[in-house]
Amino acid sequence: MLRAFNQHHIRFTQSLDGVWDFVTAEDAKLNKNGLPKSYNRKAVVPVAWESMPGLETYRGQAYFRRTIEAVPGLSTRLVFGGISHTADVYVDGTLFEHHYDAFTPFDMIIPASDKTSYEIVVEVDNSFGDHSALHIENDYYTYGGITRPVEQQFIDTLYISDLQITTAAKGKSWLLNVAITVTNLSDESVDALLQYELDGQVVPLGEIKLRAGQSKTVKHTQTCKDVKTWDDANPNLYTITAQLIDVYGTMGDDLSERFGFREVKVKGKKLLLNGKPLHLFGFNRHEDHPLFGNALPLEAIAKDLHLLQDTGANFLRTCHYPNDMRVLDLCDELGIFVWEEHHARSVSFDHPAYKQQIDGSTQEMVQWHFNHPSIIMWGCLNECQSYTKSGAKEHGRILTMLKKLDSSRPVTYASMFHEKDLAYKYADIVSWNRYDNWYGNNDPDAGVRKMIKWLNASEKTGGKGKPIILSEFGAGAIYGYRHPKCERWTEEYQVVALEQCLTAYLNNPDIIGTAIWQFCDVRTTQFGIDQCGPWKTRPRCNNNKGIVDEHRRPKLAYDKVKELFTKARKTPRK
Repeated sequence: MLRAFNQHHIRFTQSLDGVWDFVTAEDAKLNKNGLPKSYNRKAVVPVAWESMPGLETYRGQAYFRRTIEAVPGLSTRLVFGGISHTADVYVDGTLFEHHYDAFTPFDMIIPASDKTSYEIVVEVDNSFGDHSALHIENDYYTYGGITRPVEQQFIDTLYISDLQITTAAKGKSWLLNVAITVTNLSDESVDALLQYELDGQVVPLGEIKLRAGQSKTVKHTQTCKDVKTWDDANPNLYTITAQLIDVYGTMGDDLSERFGFREVKVKGKKLLLNGKPLHLFGFNRHEDHPLFGNALPLEAIAKDLHLLQDTGANFLRTCHYPNDMRVLDLCDELGIFVWEEHHARSVSFDHPAYKQQIDGSTQEMVQWHFNHPSIIMWGCLNECQSYTKSGAKEHGRILTMLKKLDSSRPVTYASMFHEKDLAYKYADIVSWNRYDNWYGNNDPDAGVRKMIKWLNASEKTGGKGKPIILSEFGAGAIYGYRHPKCERWTEEYQVVALEQCLTAYLNNPDIIGTAIWQFCDVRTTQFGIDQCGPWKTRPRCNNNKGIVDEHRRPKLAYDKVKELFTKARKTPRK
């Protein structure tokens, strides 16, 4: 399933997860249309092909094939949760869809016909080069494959293509703002009745008329009383279902989304949820696992989030890309606050494909993940060129785009340039990546106090009086490496380093959030068995700063973090 809940009761859907035919480009012999003549392996989707024997470090192109059923007279909508990183989707040998970026979903519609089946071929590419601005050699691994769930839907000429929900407090009541988009796939005008259902109440929105090929958005605001609000202690969720009724009175299509009554605001140096100050403490987490690559099954996702909550954490940063929709669904249910960011870590703004690809990642992230109450801020451009005038301007462009796409959430970005940063003025929240006692030999408390004093000394910094998050800090440790002298890379050193940082940051009233780098050890860009490309200084070709290793075995630091986070939970911010 794409989601952790059922979005349709009228529209017929079915999962396309399971066995697909598979062949790498190295093994494939191609037809005149450029597609393989035959396939020599089977792959169980979702899959990162690095989990398949012999493909552990394969970088290049590969092909997935599956025959799907079709219903004559109905269109077929395919939804891909994520393909890493570039996909070309063919239907009966014809290219139908091109998509870039492993971490955002996309859909495509096969027009109605009299066929009873289609052959789907997906050409997947995880290579680096001029075609890829965001997927580059990096401190995390770019896997290859159909790495998130795939769903098939059968739709008529008129269908509900989007549903967006926002909530805002108004005294003791709440305003519920609903925007429903309906699309007409036919070549003639179509009329229908539109309504939505919430908590057993049907709200009619009247007749909607669409010209051939037109999409139309209908907006409605409803006042709601006696609702249960959403927060980390009580993550109350509601389901709203948009419904289309045809001229014969038959319900023709539906789309359900979950949401929570909650409101996020920045007020001075504080981040407020439902009018109360938030104190965030948690982790950066990559979607990475030694058995599954970045194609984690729901059970592995749940394991990570349960471990996160066991430490007392209430906060997750989706470094450095949008997460699987099932991760966000579970965060909604468990009451975990999320900073979600588009896909960018130290990317070049000069890359010829940068603008198109970063804009696509940004827009698709907000479009597909808009309704999650757990997402309390949008992030962008991790450790990019915010220290140059042109780089700061680009930060301003992206942050402004995020605000236009969604004005209900604050925006931020993680900076490593500190006093040299020129883009703080564009962000609602100032966020710093600092590794004082790992890449340097500095006191975390003295270092962050100095930065805060500088930030608030003048309006010229652009960050005066804004909330502050320590978005990255940490130290590497090899699981099982112990030493009485507390040497670097030992589990003992990690305990000391994190205790110093957390003691400084959790007790500083100017800091509203902390995110340890990182939750689990992860694989970095790798070339062959004995080389790690630019990350050759990483032992085991891994980023080893997790408080659990890649197999989710807790290191010594786990218990220390749990102690400090539990203490923080017992002393709420005023």
